[in-house]
Amino acid sequence: LHLTTGRRLSESGPTADDMVVMLDAHCSFAGLSEFHIYWGAYLGTPQEILISGPVPEVTERIRHTRAEARAENGWIMDTYLLRRSSESGG
Repeated sequence: LHLTTGRRLSESGPTADDMVVMLDAHCSFAGLSEFHIYWGAYLGTPQEILISGPVPEVTERIRHTRAEARAENGWIMDTYLLRRSSESGG
């Protein structure tokens, strides 16, 4: 398991089969088609939001949900787990 930031993910690309990413205002996971994402915002609070699925299938939903939640609450704290899909041979 590799813990990293969105900036590092953008700069280095995926460096492990399982990565937890924080501080990613730019949705750096977009384009990582070989990964499944488990995304959450406001974890552990009444506003908690969870979205998961193959990255290509949920990227736009996460972007839209993230933007709406930030506009509604004035801030967002989100994190996600990227797990390489078994179909990709990882």
